[in-house]
Amino acid sequence: MERRTLLRAAVIGGSSAALGGTLWRGAAYAAPAQPGAGPYGALGSPDTNGIRLPSGFTSRVVARSGQTVTGTSYTWHNAPDGGACYADGTGWIYVSNSEINPSGGASAVKFSSTGTITGAYRILSNTRQNCAGGRTPWNTWLSCEEVSLGYVYETDPWGVQSATRRDAMGRFKHEAAAADPVRRVVYLTEDETNGRFYRFVPTSWGNLSSGTLQVMVAGTATSGSFTWANVPDPDGSPTTTRTQVSGSKSFNGGEGCYYADDTVWFTTKGDNRVWQLNLLTNTYELAYDDSLVTGGTAPLTGVDNITGTTSGDLFVAEDGGTMEICVITPTDVIAPFLRIDGQSSSEITGPAFSPDGTRLYFSSQRGTTGSSSGGITYEVRGPFRT
Repeated sequence: MERRTLLRAAVIGGSSAALGGTLWRGAAYAAPAQPGAGPYGALGSPDTNGIRLPSGFTSRVVARSGQTVTGTSYTWHNAPDGGACYADGTGWIYVSNSEINPSGGASAVKFSSTGTITGAYRILSNTRQNCAGGRTPWNTWLSCEEVSLGYVYETDPWGVQSATRRDAMGRFKHEAAAADPVRRVVYLTEDETNGRFYRFVPTSWGNLSSGTLQVMVAGTATSGSFTWANVPDPDGSPTTTRTQVSGSKSFNGGEGCYYADDTVWFTTKGDNRVWQLNLLTNTYELAYDDSLVTGGTAPLTGVDNITGTTSGDLFVAEDGGTMEICVITPTDVIAPFLRIDGQSSSEITGPAFSPDGTRLYFSSQRGTTGSSSGGITYEVRGPFRT
């Protein structure tokens, strides 16, 4: 996934907008809107599920909170949040967190090669407000507690092995995780107004039982170079992890995190930004900043979970906003990929692609009711770019 150092914008679906860029950061950049000119075209009318999609795409409901998953006896959890997909023979599994406190945890839905649901089950129980997380290269799911002094739990998507609490990964208000198999580390976001960006360096790659928690050290600017420093006390008590290292960089509400090709992207909801770290040069910059929008409404607001495809496209879900999942292409076009109508009191969570890249899974955390018991998990199928 190749992305340029200088980011410019051709923004679709709003009046105009801008991406952060090293050479022009002092002034906003505007591009004329070309509605419908995104990589997938214009959004159509709402389908039977209330989802607006480009031509050629269809949606279906996979599960609803408090109801049994079709073809199973398992009752789907409330407030579905972060998720990931795993290959399972010729089929696959979609894992989803439950962001309720207490009793959060996570569940999984199993699919056959044709997409038929063949099972659903619990993989984590008796935890607190499991928000986002991350997939590991050894096919486990890291489920993160979004509470003060929260933990990371490593879980088995197949539900065979018991979940394990990974204390060495630190105690703080965890949000998302992204594994980097090149540097053999796991990046972690923190959902605080003065949160930090961390990485965990395991003693042995593939084993998260021990290792070193580090925090990103950088200036206050929106671009520059960075280093890593050890967090003296990952337990976070009595001194929080985010205040232990002088010079560690503050981020306003860390959310989603995604790694590919020597780059890690993460989002911050407090200022509606997508950050980009070049891990080869140890430099960082903005990949998106809605404060740089000029002449109209930003195409992406309430940034939250983030994922990507082999084509280089990033998909960013909105927490509120206009209830969209937006795409950011390698050529820096930003456009809505889908929009959910009639659910303005909810947020979109857990975007993840099936192993073959033809299906996108995600949830509306509170659905049409605006309550955690109203969550809906969807699948969208169609000609995604590969």
